[in-house]
Amino acid sequence: MAKRVLLAAPRGYCAGVDRAVITVEKALALYGAPVYVRKQIVHNIHVVASLEAKGAIFVDETDEVPEGKTVVFSAHGVAPLVHEQAAARSLKTIDATCPLVTKVHMEAKRFASEDAEILLIGHHGHEEVEGTAGEAVGKVKIVDGLDGARNVQPTPGKKLVWLSQTTLSVDETLEAVAILKERFPDIQDPPSDDICYATQNRQEAIKAIAPQSDLVIVVGSQNSSNSVRLAEVALEYGAKTSHLIDYAEEIQDHWFSGVETIGLTSGASVPEILVTDVLNTLAERGFIDVETITATEESLLFALPPELRKDMKAAGI
Repeated sequence: MAKRVLLAAPRGYCAGVDRAVITVEKALALYGAPVYVRKQIVHNIHVVASLEAKGAIFVDETDEVPEGKTVVFSAHGVAPLVHEQAAARSLKTIDATCPLVTKVHMEAKRFASEDAEILLIGHHGHEEVEGTAGEAVGKVKIVDGLDGARNVQPTPGKKLVWLSQTTLSVDETLEAVAILKERFPDIQDPPSDDICYATQNRQEAIKAIAPQSDLVIVVGSQNSSNSVRLAEVALEYGAKTSHLIDYAEEIQDHWFSGVETIGLTSGASVPEILVTDVLNTLAERGFIDVETITATEESLLFALPPELRKDMKAAGI
C-alpha cells in the first residue's frame, strides 16, 4: 500500500478563535502597541508568539496592566470579578470571549438566580471553567472527569443542573452526564448542548480517520483542551498511536516504523500554516498522497466585539 495522509476536515481555527485573534490584531492597528491581553488569547504558543511580535503584551491578571490602558479578555471568558477589577483600574476593556462560552455564562447566571446548584463538567483550573464558575459564586461544583461525576457531593435538597466546558470530549461528557443522571435522576439539562460545534466537528472528523490510521498527528498546544482531546479520541477510535505537536520539527523518525497511513488534524486554535508545515515534512518522508476526509462543512462567523467595532467605525475603519 502506498504511503498516504488522511487530512481531517474541518480542522484548525474555529469562529471563536478567528474572532479573538482578529480582535487583538485590529486593536493593535487601531490603538497602537502595546495592547495588553489577559491570559493567552487562545491556547496556542505560535499564535501568542506571533501577536507578541506585533506588540501584544500577555499578562496573567488585570493588575499587571497599567492604569488607563487597553486590555483584551481572552476567548475563554472571565468572571464578573475580573470586569470589576478592570473598571477599578480605569482599563479600557475589549471582551473577546467566544459567544459560545458567553452562552454558558448566561446559563450559569440564570440557574444561579433560580437558586439551583450547578454541576459544571470541566477541568479544574481551566480558564473557561473559572470564568463560568465566577458567574455563580458559591453555587457551582466542578465535576472533573468520570471520577468527578462518580464522587461529587451536591448540597442536599438543592435543585441540580449540569453545564459543561465547551471544549471537552463529546463522548466523555455524555458518559459523565449519564453517571450524574443515574446518581441524581432529577438533575436538569441545559437548554442546549454546551459542547462547542467546532469541538464536536473536529472530533467527528478524527473518529472517521482514526480506524484507518497507523499514526495520528494532532497539531496543537499541550494547554489546548480541545487539541488534547483530539489526540485521545484518535486512540479511542482505533489509531495505533497519536502524537500532539506544536511544530513539524517535533516529528520523530521512529514514529514512522511500519506506518503506511497517517491521520492529520489540528485543534481549534491552530493556524493552517502549521498544518502545511507538517504536510511538507511528511512529503519529505514519502507521504505524498493526501486525501481530505470531510465530516461536515463549517460556515459560522462571529462579529467582532461591539466595543471594538464602535471604535473602528469612529476611526473610519
